[in-house]
Amino acid sequence: MTDPQLVSKKLAIVETSVHELRSMARPAELRRDVRERRFVEHTLQVAIQAVLDVASHVVSDRRLGEPQTNRELFDLLARAGIIDERLASTLRDMAGFRNVLVHGYQDVDLTVVESVLRDHLDDLLDFVAVVRRDIAIP
Repeated sequence: MTDPQLVSKKLAIVETSVHELRSMARPAELRRDVRERRFVEHTLQVAIQAVLDVASHVVSDRRLGEPQTNRELFDLLARAGIIDERLASTLRDMAGFRNVLVHGYQDVDLTVVESVLRDHLDDLLDFVAVVRRDIAIP
């Protein structure tokens, strides 16, 4: 059974992280300021991990399959009609990006970080909205 409190808490983490990135991040400073880069990278990692946690919870609860990777979570959600293919594709990429953030800080492409900040924060919020609507989380 879906744990609404757990899902709600994780969704709030995504929303808070996106809000912090929008209100506090200074994208123009990413290449010059290591603290700025680390703040942005860590906050993105936290947000994406919360999305992965929720996706895993929904996939497990609904018995949608046994994903071999985090990316496959979004294939299963799309196949079940919970998210559309466009969002699934973006979230698969974010799952991969999260792996780079977690396992390879030295190799993080700042162009990708800038792109996520500029173009993909709404995708994280789209996932939140879909999950809230799908499982009636306030």
